[in-house]
Amino acid sequence: MKLAILGFGVVGQGLAEILANQCEKTRQQTGMAPKVVAISDFKIGSLYDPNGLDLDKVLHLAATVGSLEDYPNSATLVRGLDAMTTIVQTNADVIVEATFTDIKTGEPAITHCKTAFAAKKHVVMTNKGPIAMAYKQLSELAAENGVYLGFEGTVMSGTPALRLARTALIGNTFTEVNGILNGTTNYMLTQMEDGMSYHDALKQAQEKGYAEADPTSDVEGYDALYKIVILANTVMGEALTPDDVERVGLKTLLAAEIQTAKQQGKRWKMLGTIRRTADGMKAAVKPILLDSSHPLSSIDGATNAITYSCDLAGDITLTGAGAGKKETGYALLSDLVDCHFFMEENRKVTNQ
Repeated sequence: MKLAILGFGVVGQGLAEILANQCEKTRQQTGMAPKVVAISDFKIGSLYDPNGLDLDKVLHLAATVGSLEDYPNSATLVRGLDAMTTIVQTNADVIVEATFTDIKTGEPAITHCKTAFAAKKHVVMTNKGPIAMAYKQLSELAAENGVYLGFEGTVMSGTPALRLARTALIGNTFTEVNGILNGTTNYMLTQMEDGMSYHDALKQAQEKGYAEADPTSDVEGYDALYKIVILANTVMGEALTPDDVERVGLKTLLAAEIQTAKQQGKRWKMLGTIRRTADGMKAAVKPILLDSSHPLSSIDGATNAITYSCDLAGDITLTGAGAGKKETGYALLSDLVDCHFFMEENRKVTNQ
């Protein structure tokens, strides 16, 4: 399996570190032997070697000088390919899409996916935008071209929220999905229950790296909103758009309400919800008051969690990290393993 990584920031480097350190373990467990042949990043540079890149050297340069310029030359090394050229002209089988993408448009990742599919190449990604904005179109294009589309890391990072629903819980009808899908807001609520103000809780979340310098996407619910759209489209089979989701920011919740709930043995949580009703699907991201008996009530700090309400299996709750370099890199690895089995099955069919 030959890989081209588009975007070599935190996520791309997270995957590269896993491949450099644990590739042999993965090969023994699955038979998959991935080799990175290309990296294209508009900040630190681009490399392509059809025989494979030395990941230890690449990672060292990225960490120490922030540039791939000093990577050793060879007769087969090509420098400077942009993302589109990397997709089309390299010998990669799988495109790992980890570029900086506009969440509201899904670009440039949507175009990267379409280009890869047209070139009969598989895609794995962690970008929420393409799956939230164009899942139906992209999944149909992948199927038409006989290639794999993986996106496990778009919801709850390395915690297998999507794969649990789409594989282990197959055969169930999901009547409701409730999730703590943003670690920043859950961390802030935990601190605010202990008496910290909204602004101090946000500042501490930023200091710990949970929140960006501009925290709007987290605290106003946009990050969780796009994850709810992905869950609705990929797990519940409903064609929801971001405009279909009610959104209420965390700032609307008063400190007095949090303390009153605490005295009553209840807790406020910033939840993403999807429910099947007689009037159709209802989806929202907003603060919701939970009884202590609710499975999501006990989730503290930056941890994420999701509860699937199933007609056959009942309520199933999964908790885990919703972000992180290693965790998101693992999400890509899990998709690559799935893609490996997809490719093996196609080879068997072709050879019959």
